[in-house]
Amino acid sequence: MRQYELMIILDPEVDDRQVAPTLERFLNVIKNDKGTVENIDMMGRRRLAYDIKKKSEGVYIVVNFTAEPSTAKELDRQLGLSEQVLRTKLLRPDAA
Repeated sequence: MRQYELMIILDPEVDDRQVAPTLERFLNVIKNDKGTVENIDMMGRRRLAYDIKKKSEGVYIVVNFTAEPSTAKELDRQLGLSEQVLRTKLLRPDAA
């Protein structure tokens, strides 16, 4: 198991009530493969540095989790297929 940090930028047209269920659907990939979610930081709507898909705002979410590399790869794949997700960044934090 490895530590990961995932940043997700959701489409600003996603209703605030839909953000949590949408995120939970993706986090079930981690939980179903015996991974753990340590922290979820919902940063809310923020202005983007540059337009992505003609959107100037996005809903920022940062998730810290532990999972197998194959699980993280599958999660990143599913996030990339979703139309509600503007951008993702999956990182392994420094061990130092």
